[in-house]
This record gives sequence, C-alpha cells and structure tokens, in this order.
Amino acid sequence: MGIVERIKEIEAEMARTQKNKATEYHLGQLKAKIAKLRTQLLEPPKGSSGAGEGFEVTKFGHGRVALIGFPSVGKSTLLTMLTGTHSEAASYEFTTLTCIPGIIHYNDTKIQLLDLPGIIEGASEGKGRGRQVIAVSKSADIVLMVLDASKSEGHRQILTKELEAVGLRLNKRPPQIYFKKKKTGGISFNSTLHLTHVDEKLCYQILHEYKIHNAEVLFREDATVDDLIDVIEGNRKYMKCIYVYNKIDVVGIDDVDRLARQPNSVVISCNMKLNLDRLLAKMWEAMGLVRVYTKPQGQQPDFTDPVVLSADRGGCTVEDFCNHIHRSLVKDVKYVLVWGTSARHSPQHCGLAQMLEDEDVVQIVKKKEKEDGGGRGRFKSHSNVPSRISDREKKAPLKT
Repeated sequence: MGIVERIKEIEAEMARTQKNKATEYHLGQLKAKIAKLRTQLLEPPKGSSGAGEGFEVTKFGHGRVALIGFPSVGKSTLLTMLTGTHSEAASYEFTTLTCIPGIIHYNDTKIQLLDLPGIIEGASEGKGRGRQVIAVSKSADIVLMVLDASKSEGHRQILTKELEAVGLRLNKRPPQIYFKKKKTGGISFNSTLHLTHVDEKLCYQILHEYKIHNAEVLFREDATVDDLIDVIEGNRKYMKCIYVYNKIDVVGIDDVDRLARQPNSVVISCNMKLNLDRLLAKMWEAMGLVRVYTKPQGQQPDFTDPVVLSADRGGCTVEDFCNHIHRSLVKDVKYVLVWGTSARHSPQHCGLAQMLEDEDVVQIVKKKEKEDGGGRGRFKSHSNVPSRISDREKKAPLKT
C-alpha cells in the first residue's frame, strides 16, 4: 500500500470515528500518523537520479510574491497588468506551463511577482505538477490566492487545504509552544495556563508516535493538537496570504460588497482594470517593507536610492541596516542619528538596537581612529621623555 492510500485510509477512519472525550486520544494519534506520512510524501524518492525539472527562479528585488489559483482565473493577465511582462493568456485551461517572473516597481522598491501554473484538487499528492508549484510558493514572502468571483466559495477552502497539506499555514502565527528534545530525563510537560484541547496523556501519546521519549514541552497558550504536531514536525512555514477575487465585472454589486468585506480580501477586475491600485497597497502593507534613506555628514539626505529592510529578511534594526551596507560597519559605529517616525525627537541619538520605520533618515557617526603615538585627544596619557635623568639627552653648551 502506497503513502497516498495509507493517508486516505486514516482519513476515512477519522471520518468514521465520533468526536468525544473517549476518542480524542485515538484521533490525536491518527492526526500524528497523517502528519508523518505527509512529510514522507514531500521527501524525494531514494532511488531518484538527479533533480527533476522545477519552476525555481532566481530571487530578485526586495520581496517575492507568488500567484496561486485554479486554472483560468486571471493570474497571467494580472501579471501582465502589474509588471508589463507578457504572459500568454488564452480561453483554455493550463495556458501557463512554467513559472514566469515579473518585476513590480512600487514605492522606490522592486517586488518580484511569480506567475505559477494553475493547481488542481490533489496537488499536494503530486497531481498536475502540484508539488513543484507549491514548493516555489514556499520561497515567496507572501501568497496572492487568485479566485474567480463568479465561482463558488468552495475553491478557497480547497486551495487552503492543499497548501496546508504540504506545511503552509496561511495568515497564522507560530504557536507559543516550547519543544526541545533531550537525551535523558523522560518527558517534561508544563503549561502556563489551563489547557482545554490537550492534556498530558495526549501529549505523551503523540510524542511516542514520533518515537520521542525524552523531551521538554511547555505550552504558553491554549493550543490544539494540530499546533503541537506542527511544532514537533518543525518544517511548517507561516505566510501571509491575500485573497484576490478577479472578474467582479460579471457578478452583482451585493456579491462584490460581501467579498470585499471579508478579511485579507481584495476585489479586482483585470478586464476593466478596476481596483489594481488597492491591491498594490494591500500587498505593500502585508509585506511590511521598510525604506531607510541615508544621510552623509554635512550633506542633504539621499532620497533617490533607499535601503529596503523587512522583518522576514534580516530585520529592521539599526544593526541590520549597518549589516546591509557592509558587514564591518557595525564595529566602527559610535552612534547613529535618526530622523522620522521611529525617533522621539529629530534627530535622536540611537544605538544599534533601535527599530527603524518606513521612510526614516539615518546618519551613521563612526569612531575616530587613535593616533599612532597612543595619545588620547589633546592631552597625552604619558610623556616620551626618559624616566631617568642620566638617560635624558644633554643639551649642547651655550656659545659664548
């Protein structure tokens, strides 16, 4: 029996099992088994010779956005509208067969947009080259899930289920669970609050399913069984996702209003070029890019070429800003002057731990190099005259 068949068999058993207090331990073990099998499904086969053909594109720009959706929902048209890069669009499905990159120039930054082939139900099991498509989307900073506004709402649930099956968690934050394997000492289970979904016995059973008998587990929130399994697996990626509803020009205004009011959703029409500016603004907000302008000493700030930072790519502190310019700059920094919304007053003397915000201006003041003689400023710490009188140089006698 293959891995896919075993997963379907366990899912059928879970569907047959009633959910109550007596069966929650059994259901927790079944969920752990499914998670282990899905991790095995993502691993390449052992007998494979070399890497297969993939869609990976070299990273470029300050951020990366992936377009994911069913075939013929307008992904290629959206890429052409936003970037100017031509991506073939036609009235039949699976027009795009490989990954097509484009560059969005927005707010003095360059954002890479990837047009991926459409995925179908069962993509997480490898149908329609779904695994390669989802693997590329894992390397993106955020995901744009393009949906057809005229189709049913079930498409969104199907796509979310396929992405969650391969370890992508959309619009979620990592669970507050501390987990660490140990060599000895057994399993230590603690929590800082009352737990309603998981207890000590269930945690022990799930860890034994993974053959873990020595570990330390600490719950800092009321997490579920799925959250505990995600922490044990350790290969989950938590990403922001924007749901883009295309083709709003073919549905009624009531449906458009209902879709636009859903969280993390934007309604657009590529055919009539409606609301594309709102989509770019929403994308910019979700990516959290921070533009920092440099100011040389005694000169005006340079507003033409900002240094772009983000929390996902390194961080947004002054130290990250210095490392972005040059790795050796941090050692030479004496203090930093900051103008902008992150400063309490303009300018503010800051250290390396100061968090920067969008459109801040930064001036770095470097340490002065010491003089060769070992002096300290105007007043030297020691004299060059010999300590013994006999060693001092005698003056020449006066001429009379």
